[in-house]
Amino acid sequence: MASDRLGSIRTAFDDARDLHEVTVVISIDESFVDSAAPNAEAAKNGRSLVLKKKYLQLNISGDSSILFGECQGSGKDPYRCSCDFIRPGAPTYRCSCPSRQFPCKHSIGLMYAYVQNASSFKTAEVPEDLQSKREKVVARAEKHKEAPAGPKQVNKAALAKKIKMQLEGINLLEELTIELARIGIGNMNAKLASTIESRAKQLGDAYLPGAQNALHAYTSLFSDGSGKFDDKAPSSVREAIYSDALDQLGRLNALVKQGRAYLEKRLEDPELKPEIESPIAAWLGHAWQLSELKEAGLTQENAELMQLAFNSHDDLARREFVDTGIWVELATGKVLTTKTYRPYKAAKFIKSEDSFFQIAQVPMLCIYPGDFNARCRWEEMIPRPTTKADFEKVRKASSSDFAALAKSVKNNLKGPLSEKQPVCLLQFKTLGIIEGVYVIEDKAGNRFSLNDRGMAEEPSSVELLRLVPAEAIRDQVLVGRFRHDLDRCRLEVKPLSIVTECEVIRLTL
Repeated sequence: MASDRLGSIRTAFDDARDLHEVTVVISIDESFVDSAAPNAEAAKNGRSLVLKKKYLQLNISGDSSILFGECQGSGKDPYRCSCDFIRPGAPTYRCSCPSRQFPCKHSIGLMYAYVQNASSFKTAEVPEDLQSKREKVVARAEKHKEAPAGPKQVNKAALAKKIKMQLEGINLLEELTIELARIGIGNMNAKLASTIESRAKQLGDAYLPGAQNALHAYTSLFSDGSGKFDDKAPSSVREAIYSDALDQLGRLNALVKQGRAYLEKRLEDPELKPEIESPIAAWLGHAWQLSELKEAGLTQENAELMQLAFNSHDDLARREFVDTGIWVELATGKVLTTKTYRPYKAAKFIKSEDSFFQIAQVPMLCIYPGDFNARCRWEEMIPRPTTKADFEKVRKASSSDFAALAKSVKNNLKGPLSEKQPVCLLQFKTLGIIEGVYVIEDKAGNRFSLNDRGMAEEPSSVELLRLVPAEAIRDQVLVGRFRHDLDRCRLEVKPLSIVTECEVIRLTL
């Protein structure tokens, strides 16, 4: 089963015991190491070190909680690397090499060596310097547990100045939105788009990267596959995006109004706190810190999540890679998202995310403000294999009444700054083709049509339904992304995955 691909890290401690008393059993496989690598190149280089027999020493501690060794590098002295699993949810990787990647290829190779031949690791005493570093990690963890850090001290004068600059940026956004409306979507050309993009850079200087991205979203509607404005697109192609362009103008207008009201209200607050009841702060570009989310109470303890879909795409306009995971929290049934942004210039040093086939056990889940598909993050996670009970929880969280679900989605879409393409769980009676179009039907006979329109960055998936086993097209759960077809005034669904009683059949890998 796919859920067995990732290794697990088992630990025999409970909350009442100290970290230094923990007994850890390292049980990892190659998939775990693959997921720990910051990128595919680092994983490849780590494997190569093992194949070339570059490791001069391979050791494991007496309590089987830390791997350490020496790896021959380009210099005279070998690099000393280690992988410490004293914190199962957040292993610590160390190496004496100058690499800025964590874990580096030497630590990754050390884990590959252990997976391929654990018996080659000799039990040895942990070096004094490594033991000292571990004790500091344990001490910090215990101190944090006994006395959690208080609220972060904020320079209110500097923050107030920043908010005033953002208000000035909102005025610029309003000018640009009015200018776009005056020009008209039918008159957009490369010169005008370039002018708008140039002026939009000032929004970044005004601490409004979110507003800048919203403008990018408008101009990118008229772009070709390379991200450049397409002056030569036929009129039929341009007309096809006019409805989306009008919708995006409405979103920009709402961002101006709601953004100005939010910033003015925030200035009136003596504490200058960001809004936590709506996603407006993130829309303007507020980069939520985990400490802020915790302080605001936007957390859930002991969460368990199953990944339902994953996609990574290259955002040419923003010049960054975006990794997006679709998850369901098993206790609440909420569909959440994870997003990792890797700017081109720093992509090498930021860990890329990947498909995940186990259950993520998260001690403290932080959830961003928002309704449908709120973004979430965590610091520590321990994987465990999936069980039949997990899939049953997903089925119970799905909606079997398509009419009620359609109403809920439409109500959400009324908000100009709401999630325009929400992902939902749909429990269907049957999936088939009617007049050449794939549809899903509930027990009452209500239907949704399936197609690939909506998100160009996600791979096509509808045609893959032809390859789905017969038993997976009746009485199962579809993970689908809704899209409102503005021209036809109807809801459509893009299939992402099918969840059966024992597996997730992914359609977007």
